[in-house]
Amino acid sequence: MGCNPRYEILFEPVRIGPVTAPNRFYQTPHATGMGHLKPQSSAALRSVKAEGGWGVVSTEYCSIHPSSDDSPFGFLSLWDEDDIRDLAHTADAIHAHGSLAAVELWHGGAHANNRLTREPMIAPSAQPPKFVQPGGARAMDRQDIREFRRWQREAAIRAKQAGFDIVYCYAGHDYLPFQFLSGRTNRRTDEYGGSLENRARLLREMIEDTKDTVGATCAVAVRLAVDELHGPFGITSQGEGREIIEMLAELPDLWDVNVAGALGNDSKSSRFSLEGYQEEHVAFVKTVTTKPVVSVGRFTSPDTMVGQIRRGIQDFIGAARPSIADPFLPKKILEGREDEIRECIGCNICRSANNEAVPLRCTQNPTIGEEWRRGWHPERLARKGSEARVLVVGGGPAGLECAKTLGQRGYGVLLAEAGNVLGGRVSREATLPGLGAWARVRDHRLHMLGKHDTVEIYRSSRLGAEDVLSLGVDHVVLATGSTWRRDGVGSSVEVPAEIAGCPSILTPDDIFAGAAVAGPVLVYDDEHYFMGGALAEKFRLAGHDVAIATPLPVVSSWTQMTDEQFFVQKRLMDSGVDVLLSRSLLSASEGVAEFACAYTGRITRRDFGTLVLVTGRLAEQALFDELSMAIESARGGGLRSITRIGDCLAPSSIADAVHSGHKFARQLDLPAEAAVPLRERPFLPSGDRSWNAVRHVVDPVARSAKSVP
Repeated sequence: MGCNPRYEILFEPVRIGPVTAPNRFYQTPHATGMGHLKPQSSAALRSVKAEGGWGVVSTEYCSIHPSSDDSPFGFLSLWDEDDIRDLAHTADAIHAHGSLAAVELWHGGAHANNRLTREPMIAPSAQPPKFVQPGGARAMDRQDIREFRRWQREAAIRAKQAGFDIVYCYAGHDYLPFQFLSGRTNRRTDEYGGSLENRARLLREMIEDTKDTVGATCAVAVRLAVDELHGPFGITSQGEGREIIEMLAELPDLWDVNVAGALGNDSKSSRFSLEGYQEEHVAFVKTVTTKPVVSVGRFTSPDTMVGQIRRGIQDFIGAARPSIADPFLPKKILEGREDEIRECIGCNICRSANNEAVPLRCTQNPTIGEEWRRGWHPERLARKGSEARVLVVGGGPAGLECAKTLGQRGYGVLLAEAGNVLGGRVSREATLPGLGAWARVRDHRLHMLGKHDTVEIYRSSRLGAEDVLSLGVDHVVLATGSTWRRDGVGSSVEVPAEIAGCPSILTPDDIFAGAAVAGPVLVYDDEHYFMGGALAEKFRLAGHDVAIATPLPVVSSWTQMTDEQFFVQKRLMDSGVDVLLSRSLLSASEGVAEFACAYTGRITRRDFGTLVLVTGRLAEQALFDELSMAIESARGGGLRSITRIGDCLAPSSIADAVHSGHKFARQLDLPAEAAVPLRERPFLPSGDRSWNAVRHVVDPVARSAKSVP
């Protein structure tokens, strides 16, 4: 197979100043949660993107100075020679596959917490920090601005020395240069404040300084938020956002444009946006500049990508999340394998990783973040290590991923699903408002399973221990999922509530099974992810009066990690859902729930027609227990292993379930040491490992002394 002719435009080279991208696929800067502490992991991840065909591969945000410190989160830095050495590995890894390497130079201003470096925060004008933290940012004086310009120049020189082809001036996501642009944060009265031309002065100087410094050999890109989505109080794409582009139109070599008063607007989840959702804000850019333009929009469809190019919206297809879900997306289109693309589902589990300060993970792609740590490649697997036959029980996300991966390796696999519908929890949860894209987790794996004739699928096949043992398989993998608790125990409440067994008190399992719901509906959410809020929305759309109660101060609190919490609570409140915060369930009987205030213990009561308990989940391991007893009684025959995966082992996210299934299938019959992940460690000077040598590294007084006492 080869490239479909209608997609050939995506593989045209594009000139960016002094360099040329080999195609129109542009992996825009995105966080990995690895940063400067894990340079080998970062290099391996970007290498796989380049191998997968992305013509430009960009780093995450890269600090230009210790006054821009985002610890404990995973950011890069170009502060010194050590940083040059580390980032050179990434640039070299990208170049090895013929792609251009881009680095996103960053200063957060009032958005940099500086908790590690303890440098004072700086901003155009004195202001509180952009996050909840004591203190504030001081206003930069003219000397500070001159210093900032010097930091940008010196970081650009280091980026060139590390081997990068594209160097960014970063004026998006409410970071320091954007704080100068926006009248919301810039209240200066000198030449850097007041009029838009004055507020744009620093960005103009940054571009000119960077071009003067490295522009002969490196392209200079500007990442700009053209709309803050704050309405008339901020920069808008029809107002000052457009004027900034017009003012600076021909200065940079490339415009990377987006919407972003905050990261949650730019990386909006599929629950609250469609593919290409930023087009209405960024479409004007190409009409006012001759320079190439890139933007994002969670693009997964090749036809949508071609439409972006042919309609003159942008010159490149920008992607962060789709490149995480499938690093080989471009190569699959080039080779006529677009049906094999793992489409991003827009769940934003990738965003949660950075917000939790851990390496990247993805629901669709279990290998992301594991390229160096475990040596996993998204497209290459070791062939089977034996002729063993494997039974996978359960056709949910863990079971499907396990069976698919075992099939790719060449194993003979039996996949038994108790119900008639494959997909498990994914098939159920994808029916909730806004979550339809989640069905791609199921659909991709079913499509790929159809390509492996060593995998047999049996629906409506509920198995007991004796059924399993009669099949004569070598390994049994249990992916039987989990069930929702009925006792009120959740993330915040450890003691079971007094809950009567009555038909008006339900769990999500009952709802998905079609239980009748009578209003008013009360949802009690002590799980704090998507389920409680999505069910409340579902019931409200069905016309019920709905309230949602939670022990925490906000609804769906963990969705702060996926940058969705604001949108979740806003939608519920806008739709008329009554929000009851800081309320822990004490008891529930027919028609009445009793709550205690999480702070005062004050008791309140709420009437309901239906109460839905969204609390904890319990692993469904009855079959595991039966099989374990059979093994102990020597009835197990030749069964070599019984393994639980996914929610059957420990209820968690769909991403964790997929990863669990992949890990078993990837590691079956490999040496034990292959299952042990590598760890990146801080280096010490080679040779002398005495305490004095270590102190010489960590103690600046000792480091500056001629001898260490």
